[in-house]
Amino acid sequence: MTDTERSCVTAVRTLTIDAIEKSKSGHPGMPLGMAALAYLLYGEILKHDPKDPAWPDRDRFVLSCGHGSMWLYAALHLSGYDLSIDDLKNFRQWGSKTPGHPELEIHDGVPLTPGVEITTGPLGQGCANTVGMAMAEVFQRERYGAEVVDHFTYAIVSDGDLMEGISAEAASIAGQLGLGRLIWLYDDNDISLDGPTSLSFSREDVSARFEAYGWHVLDVGDADDLDSLRRAIEAGKSETTRPTLIHVHSVIGYPSPNKAGKSASHGAPLGPDEARATKEALGVDPDATFHVPDEVYEAFSAVASGGEAHSEWNHRYQAWERDNPALALEWKAALEGRPPASLEGVIPTTWEQDKIATRAAGGKIMAAFEAAVPTMVGGAADLTESTKTIFPNSEQFTHEAAGRNVFFGVREHAMGGIVNGMAAHGGIVRPYGSTFLQFTDYMRSSIRLSALMKLKTAWVYTHDSIALGEDGPTHQPVEHFAALRAIPDLPVFRPADATETAEAWRVILEEVQGPAVLILSRQDLPVLDRTKYGTVAGVALGGYVLSAAQGTEVGAIVATGSEVALALEAQTALAEQGVAVRVVSLPSWELFEAQDEVYREEVLPQHLPTVSVEAGVHMGWERYAQAHVSVDRFGASAPASVLMEKFGLTVENVVAKVHSLVG
Repeated sequence: MTDTERSCVTAVRTLTIDAIEKSKSGHPGMPLGMAALAYLLYGEILKHDPKDPAWPDRDRFVLSCGHGSMWLYAALHLSGYDLSIDDLKNFRQWGSKTPGHPELEIHDGVPLTPGVEITTGPLGQGCANTVGMAMAEVFQRERYGAEVVDHFTYAIVSDGDLMEGISAEAASIAGQLGLGRLIWLYDDNDISLDGPTSLSFSREDVSARFEAYGWHVLDVGDADDLDSLRRAIEAGKSETTRPTLIHVHSVIGYPSPNKAGKSASHGAPLGPDEARATKEALGVDPDATFHVPDEVYEAFSAVASGGEAHSEWNHRYQAWERDNPALALEWKAALEGRPPASLEGVIPTTWEQDKIATRAAGGKIMAAFEAAVPTMVGGAADLTESTKTIFPNSEQFTHEAAGRNVFFGVREHAMGGIVNGMAAHGGIVRPYGSTFLQFTDYMRSSIRLSALMKLKTAWVYTHDSIALGEDGPTHQPVEHFAALRAIPDLPVFRPADATETAEAWRVILEEVQGPAVLILSRQDLPVLDRTKYGTVAGVALGGYVLSAAQGTEVGAIVATGSEVALALEAQTALAEQGVAVRVVSLPSWELFEAQDEVYREEVLPQHLPTVSVEAGVHMGWERYAQAHVSVDRFGASAPASVLMEKFGLTVENVVAKVHSLVG
């Protein structure tokens, strides 16, 4: 290193030490060991503009090992982002712009931490996120042209990331798709939280594994060797047909005299004495805190070069906009998170069939809005034929062409992270992922993170109950409605029929300002006669009176999905017995709870005895009903009709529940 470069790298290390010591918590090991890359990426290599962190054609960087967040905060501060020394001093504190793990959190259009591309914390997620970002870049470059989309995606990944199964799934599909603009820098420091990686991760040849995935693999023997790192990154950028893994060998906690190379430096402050000794080893004043020499800011800052690149891009974009007005309108609409035009008249509202599974209806609906939502990209985890989630007139996303249909293979976990990455890339790509509802268990971390970040992702899950039938309890969800509804800021839709499914899709595409879950049936469901029953507009309100009581009402039945038709049959049977009850369809608890108290009371009056009917555990239904027809045990292998009878999802059982409640 030159003296100036060394000063820049040292500044990353001292800021890390000072922030973590002041906080009395944090992970100093990775930022100390990989400090040179902070300077190299943010001071030299990345195409970015700290004055406009949301510039669409910036390079993307993800710190997958998010526990090393001070590495990123130091780099952002030094390169000119709106992250002050005071913000670094407030590391890990209430209301801080520097939380323990990097967070993508937007408040009134302003990011919590400018320059953070995505929330990372659960190891391996960031790996999958970058695959989605790289896919979004390829799709946009092919659709809009290299003059406006021409950037790279980088990540630092750790031993812990590469132990997680999600990273293996993501790396596999990245190799399959030949994502040549994706570069992972692997921080191989031989240490994990429990101790040396020899405890659990020493007999695997990571480089050979990635070569087998179809990656371009390079090796850098010393994390402080800037010249070797530069050459490796440039070689990675030159490789256009394969993603690149740069295997970087670092010493965790370097140059701490007593904790470098040890797990003691991984997840706890160095401590005052060791912090002082480390600063002395770096040749800086041990009594100075949060000190950055002026020459470091001058050398580190990417403002001038980033601003110049951004300005050049603005000129190209303006020329492109003049030459491509239709594409430019599409681009702007997508950035605003909406389809280019209203979906009114696009999404079907009538159906030829008297009965149709909502998954099949969902397929017809997607085919109908395919052209109207041109930047929607996604697919299923090897279940496209089952989930019916495909755009029939679009191409497959392959290593040769970035089509809209992604075949994720049997990789539910990676699919979740990839979809989040596509959404976090910048808003133009509107992604979705689909599988059986049961397999949300494999995806829960990604679904939760999509809600945490308020990403505009669509999660489509089919085969939603014991009505799946003969495949048995391993494939029959029962607790999954409750589990998904437990995630904050996540609207969950379980539509009653094809018409509710169409309206749910419209609401997701035009109104929901974050992620949404759409839960669909395998079995055929009656298409409800809307001249007889309540208007489907109630879906946007989360719930509505589908069928009013005939006579003086004494109770209510509230249901979702396939059980709404059952509730209507029970209403008819009760009416024949002189018992008048209303039927409420409640496709989205979350949207219903967002309505004012007056509306909620109109739909589900508190004084009215109510029975809930849903083919899942009754957990949570207590807020709406006093008695329940539910499935509070695991399913079984048998034909669907047999299971519905054996588990009490029958007219007779619903009628009996109402009688037991209203007398």
